[in-house]
Amino acid sequence: MASFAVSELTDEQRRRRQRVIDAAFELGAERGYEAVQMREVAATANVALATIYRYFSSKDHLLAAAMTEWTSRLQQRVAQSPPRGDTPADRLADVLGRACRAMERQPKLSMALIRALSSPDPGVRESGAEVQRQIATMGDAILAHLPPEIRADVLGVLGHVWYSTLISWANGRHDFAWVRGELERATRVLLSPYGATPLVTY
Repeated sequence: MASFAVSELTDEQRRRRQRVIDAAFELGAERGYEAVQMREVAATANVALATIYRYFSSKDHLLAAAMTEWTSRLQQRVAQSPPRGDTPADRLADVLGRACRAMERQPKLSMALIRALSSPDPGVRESGAEVQRQIATMGDAILAHLPPEIRADVLGVLGHVWYSTLISWANGRHDFAWVRGELERATRVLLSPYGATPLVTY
């Protein structure tokens, strides 16, 4: 495990950590998973190899952290340009569609991030949980008409559908049009019982 939580880092350490993540993005986008070697990351980020291991326990941990950064950037874009659609299902499908299109534009990086998330590394599990929280944050506002427990169930199931469809894409079994279609279908099936009217619970 890495020695420090992000919240415990100094400003300079945060900047170094960010340079490492940016280097992983650059190498992954150019040449994919295999290109993200720790020595090359260190050279690209202009940090010592030992510095990387202060923050990340493995290459997969580093790539999973890059996935949280990627999801954070998606959150920012959604905040700047709110989801489009007449219903919650439309708006949630729009957000997921944006995420898919962004991943489709950088297929080598996307495959690297997905591969890393399959690792049993504890740091990967932590980063994966953070990705889920970020996605839930985007979905919570769209599904505000639902009780919290139903909202959590819907977003949890959609997270599983997204992950499984991305695995199929990464393995070459389907294209991204299929991924988007499956996500939209799951979104509408899950939300169709609730409509857009706030539920009253007793």
